[in-house]
Amino acid sequence: MQNKGLIRLFAILFGIVSIYQLSFTFVANKVDAEAETYALNKISDAEENYVAKREAEESRYLDSLNNEEVFNLGFAQFTYAEVKEKELNKGLDLKGGINVILQISVKDILKGLANNTKDPVFNKALAQADEASKSSQDDYVDIFFQEFEKASAGATKLASPDIFANKSLSEEINFQMTDDEVKPIIRRKIDESIVSAFEVLRKRIDKFGVTQPNIQRLGTSGRILVELPGAKDVARVQNLLQSTAQLEFWETYKADQVAPFLIAANNTLKDIVKTETKEEVKEETTSEIDSLLSDAAEDSLDVANQVNPLFDLIASGGAQGSPVIAMVATKDTAKFNEYLKMPQVRQQLPNNLQYVKFAWGIPPKDTQVVELYALKANRENIPDMSGDVITDAAQAYDMAGRPAVSMQMNSRGAKIWEELTGKAFREQGNIAIVLDNIVYSAPGVSKGAISGGNSEISGNFTLEEADDLANVLRAGKLPASADIIQSEVVGPSLGQEAIDSGMFSFMVAMVLVLVWMLVYYGRAGIFADIALVFNIVLIFGVLAGLGAVLTLPGIAGIVLTIGMSVDANVIIFERIKEELRAGKGQMQAIADGFSNALSSILDANITTGLTAIILLLFGTGPIQGFATTLIIGIATSLFTAIFVTRLLIEWNVRGGKNPLTFTTAVTSALPKNPNFDFLSKRKMAYIISGILILISLTSLFTKGLEGGVDFVGGRSYQVRFVNPVNPSEIAADLDDVFGNTEVKTFGDANQVKITTKYKVDEEGTAVDQEIQNSLYEAVKKHLPEGITYEDFSKGSGTDKIGILQSLKVGPTIADDIKKNAIWAIIGSLAVVFLYILLRFRRWQFSLGAVAAVFHDVLIVLGIFSITSSIMPFNMEVDQAFIAAILTVIGYSLNDTVIVFDRIREVVREKGWRGGDNANEALNSTLSRTLNTSLTTLVVLLAIFIFGGESLRGFMFAMIVGIAVGTYSSLFIATPVMFDTLKDKGNKKKEVQ
Repeated sequence: MQNKGLIRLFAILFGIVSIYQLSFTFVANKVDAEAETYALNKISDAEENYVAKREAEESRYLDSLNNEEVFNLGFAQFTYAEVKEKELNKGLDLKGGINVILQISVKDILKGLANNTKDPVFNKALAQADEASKSSQDDYVDIFFQEFEKASAGATKLASPDIFANKSLSEEINFQMTDDEVKPIIRRKIDESIVSAFEVLRKRIDKFGVTQPNIQRLGTSGRILVELPGAKDVARVQNLLQSTAQLEFWETYKADQVAPFLIAANNTLKDIVKTETKEEVKEETTSEIDSLLSDAAEDSLDVANQVNPLFDLIASGGAQGSPVIAMVATKDTAKFNEYLKMPQVRQQLPNNLQYVKFAWGIPPKDTQVVELYALKANRENIPDMSGDVITDAAQAYDMAGRPAVSMQMNSRGAKIWEELTGKAFREQGNIAIVLDNIVYSAPGVSKGAISGGNSEISGNFTLEEADDLANVLRAGKLPASADIIQSEVVGPSLGQEAIDSGMFSFMVAMVLVLVWMLVYYGRAGIFADIALVFNIVLIFGVLAGLGAVLTLPGIAGIVLTIGMSVDANVIIFERIKEELRAGKGQMQAIADGFSNALSSILDANITTGLTAIILLLFGTGPIQGFATTLIIGIATSLFTAIFVTRLLIEWNVRGGKNPLTFTTAVTSALPKNPNFDFLSKRKMAYIISGILILISLTSLFTKGLEGGVDFVGGRSYQVRFVNPVNPSEIAADLDDVFGNTEVKTFGDANQVKITTKYKVDEEGTAVDQEIQNSLYEAVKKHLPEGITYEDFSKGSGTDKIGILQSLKVGPTIADDIKKNAIWAIIGSLAVVFLYILLRFRRWQFSLGAVAAVFHDVLIVLGIFSITSSIMPFNMEVDQAFIAAILTVIGYSLNDTVIVFDRIREVVREKGWRGGDNANEALNSTLSRTLNTSLTTLVVLLAIFIFGGESLRGFMFAMIVGIAVGTYSSLFIATPVMFDTLKDKGNKKKEVQ
């Protein structure tokens, strides 16, 4: 081997850098464990809401260390914040958190570009595009253009002054333009808006405070992926991501100005709403309402002795001169809104309140009531000032030391603000600061007009609320609404369980492989084991250095890499044994063994790498994590097997140690030269495989496959109870609420997976919370006493009872995922077919390989279809299953390519000879094929048994695939290749 010194130096440096990168992870884990211990000692289990208190205490402890030195290497020192930045990223399934895909509303962008036009053709086209987009995979803007052409019938142009040829687009679109000229401009404007939305979200996420956030734009569809590992307050995250930050400033009416309307509204409702007379009305409520309304209506009815639909919902009235009209219980706000929106009630508005706009304040966390405000709106419903004039905002403190938000405006905003605050000062009025129809504050102006554009928003904020508001304002407003069309929420307890099970399965697999190599190859196996351990260090080091995310499927990818690393060593060792049996000296045998094995190793790893690249391109989330670790593992495995193992072996031989035999007492007794006639059995193999494929196809067409949520759309929840539960009983309870609901035991008998398509087309956090609340009410009788909805929704408590994981996938994105999965399989087959064709220069080799792959995939699908209803674990076909199929494709090709490589080598020297030499090649690789397959199966079985419930279906597919793939490389790929040859004679043939 040339340049041994350089390779040795590179290996040492590579190892040192990897250990350096991983050291940050060890330090971060140590500090995090200390914080957890500190919180456990400070907050006892006896305290109320102790879980949340511990989380808060742990967070405060870590925040205090952010700028403190926690890692000293002598030549460099690192704070806790710097260590966390460099640690190995963990995915949602290992750390908990939230993963969402947001859909930026192209409809909103189109309406904004058209200045919210009232043009009937435009709005009809939008409505039709909404409907058509539900069943189409085309971009929304293309559907809109098609529907506009239908609705306008040539009579109205996109460049109409009422549509896109408006003032705001006048520099780019004029009245003379055709529709074809306008379309690319609109597409560009939409793309710019989506880019703007991406930047807004990125800025919000950067300020949110979670470590290692990830945000990506997915193609040109207006979809944005957001991953926030470790985020615990899911509702807060969802609201922050979807908030459009429509900041508005409105003048307000005072309570006594609105009181006459409330009296009239209440009297009107008496004749409309049929309610039962209450036995008593709280004395304090009566007196407060009387006090509020006495000046406006001296002869008002005695509300204490009769039913008052509106007043009965008011917890307390607003003081005279206050911008707060009333205080209403949070649970009654929906009913209150319903009353105020009734046409009969709106008719009672006097002329001076004709355009009044009612808005609620922020519900305080320590009470159950919320403030009601009346805003001075106008016919166009345009605020006095909007938030687009804000240039900066920051969390601050007011004069009393309470959390507040300071904001700065541009010159246009400063001028409007000066006029607005001046008017409020003269009239002793208030200005409501409204964000997304929620009144954050309605301060008066006590010192005259505010000039210069610098102001402060004060109110009853918590520090967290003030910080969130400042983040949203500073980031700017989204150009369109952002709906969550796919979301996955993993509780931190489930993440820890995944880490424990994943690492345990990893260690079991490692030990089994290390022991097997020792048993099979003796002292040579020790060198392979050293290289294997070094390979694992390199993989984790590279992952940490690249900032890649480690997921549970990623751990599975690393464990699979162990099998592939062993595969390379097995190929090398078997070739060395052949050279030794041929009578060559040890050094020469080692050199020739490595040289002759190189082609097979490269071909096998390249084909597997190609399928991993396809996974990386078409997969999302955890599947990309699996592909990433697989690709890194392939690269490091090649380096350690080809160079590190060789350095160790040659060091041993040159050092005068005992000769290496690459065998042990156990393996030396095995047959040296098997002579099985594989090709003579091909007809029997065709019959067996044909029967298996026929059974598989029959089951696929009659029974089908069980589609996962990410393929069919819907919501799924992994819920844990204290005691074992009956899935059928829970399904019956949920059917009354959601209709057809699927409930299955998931792992232990006290854990179920609940799947429903209820309201899957509806977006928004309100719908998600409604469904989770209904779920809680339906299963409440199975929960322990005292478990609140908040505990249930977070999987809280010592036993982690409640929702551990939730997944929501909209039907549109489910179709896209399905389409990408199909393209991934087709793409991988096409790429590998071309690679084998280029590598072996005969289409027969490509055909044999692809035939074997189709054979393997069909049988795996068939077994899943047949056994899905009887297996005691999840057998849904989802993205993880597709990853397993693609990995099976890669592994099957790996096996097949190594066999083909040996056939090519033998036939180059001896010709086909009617298939005798093909059989010789198959027999010469048999030891390697069986050894590698058994090793890989042992590894996969370790993950299957110990790796956690969520991986069992994934692993089952791979176990079946490896077994079938080993069979097909011997009995399908080679026979198909051989049968399609024109010349199978004894003449020596060149195989390029």
